[in-house]
Amino acid sequence: MTRISTEPGTTDDRPATDDSLTPSEANPPKNALDAYFKISARGSTFGNELRGGLTTFMAMAYILLLNPILLGGADKNGVHLDHAQLTTATALAAAVTTILLGVVGNVPLAAAAGLSVSGAISAIVVPHTTWEQAFGLCVIYGLAIVLLVVSGLREKIMNGIPLPIKHAITIGIGLFIALIGLNKAGFVFQGKGPLLSLGPTGELSGWPVLIFCITLLTIFVLLVRNTRGAILIGLAAGTVIAFVVNAAAGLDDKVWGLQVPKWPGDGPVAAPDFGLFGHVDLFGAFGSQGMGAISASVAVFTLVLAGFFDAMATIIGVGTEAGLADKQGRMPGLSKALFVDGAGGAIGGLSGASGQTVFVESATGVGEGARTGLASVVTGGVFTLMLFFTPLAGIVPVQVASAALVVIGSMMMSQARHIDWSDREVAIPAFLTCVLMPFTYSITAGVAAGVITYCVIKAGRGKWREPGPLMWILTGVFLIYFALTPIKAWLGVH
Repeated sequence: MTRISTEPGTTDDRPATDDSLTPSEANPPKNALDAYFKISARGSTFGNELRGGLTTFMAMAYILLLNPILLGGADKNGVHLDHAQLTTATALAAAVTTILLGVVGNVPLAAAAGLSVSGAISAIVVPHTTWEQAFGLCVIYGLAIVLLVVSGLREKIMNGIPLPIKHAITIGIGLFIALIGLNKAGFVFQGKGPLLSLGPTGELSGWPVLIFCITLLTIFVLLVRNTRGAILIGLAAGTVIAFVVNAAAGLDDKVWGLQVPKWPGDGPVAAPDFGLFGHVDLFGAFGSQGMGAISASVAVFTLVLAGFFDAMATIIGVGTEAGLADKQGRMPGLSKALFVDGAGGAIGGLSGASGQTVFVESATGVGEGARTGLASVVTGGVFTLMLFFTPLAGIVPVQVASAALVVIGSMMMSQARHIDWSDREVAIPAFLTCVLMPFTYSITAGVAAGVITYCVIKAGRGKWREPGPLMWILTGVFLIYFALTPIKAWLGVH
């Protein structure tokens, strides 16, 4: 039985199994809920799980506003999806998948429409298919990942990745979500001259970015003072300040972006519209009326690769930060969480919301002490409420929620202490894994670079057997990933 410390990223020396983390004599379950989710056994409390679940939702509520925009384009027939139906589908799929992650997988992870999946569907697939055919591809890629889980291959791949690379994945995700937070807050911009700049012109300006800074510093001070619920308190305080400033200064809604800190003009209640549910053409994209067999197959491969490794890296990173991994980086009950994550692709396709994937924002809940699936149930429960209160999803400005991402990014950097940076055989792959996630804005690219470099360096040292067969297979897959453009050109795929 694995004993979990209350400190993130620390466990005892014993390996984790699917039966790990059962209540110990020192922490007997207090009730049926405690026994099911193993709250006491993991060193958590009901309050931690509640705060963690609410914090995670606040950090990822933007998806209810952003996903309908991403999927707002026209398909090949010029058909646009209804915005209200897209919002309902986004909330429904996120609620179902996140609750399943909590109840079945018992992990503090939340899932919603993956931005990379929605972006790929909108930009690459839909111009050549109908929306029904595009959602059919989501179902197929989700089922493909489920098959990889059922076969045991996905868990073997995760467990086969060397421990230093797993630690580097956690660091890389920390840097990645910190950059996302800084960019969403308007603190870091894609510069007109330099690659990135401080603010849009090399200087910070405007109330929203000031409120981001106030929220960020408030959370950091509360954390240093060991204040319980520091992140949630900071987000709540930042939202209140944003409401006051927005009302007092009479700011234009455009300065806030998608989420404006004011009471919804039409009221907080909106009836859900499930009109997109079940509108799926499973194999239409492979025919002459869709993309064609080769193009559709390449699209599915791309979606599987992104869904597989983005979620894998996120689960490793968040799970390690939550202290749910042993010293080999293995997590208890991993196969169940991976199954639900894979099923999320199909759930999203059937709902009309595109494929669901685990969100890196789950780390914000872990930062509030979440250690079990109860936090996910809380997050999923709030998404369920949003089916009827979607206007409320926009009252916490992105600039406030982004502060939590930067805070968690700083916490995840602590994994750097577990890597022997003096050993170049592991330091170089770990470095590339860390930096390429934020620099390429792609989790998969960071994992791919780390795996390839690790195997090549080992082979260069005459230790080609050391990585193991799975790592070499992954190297081959990732080489295909990096060479997709010339491969598609060779296959005649546009």
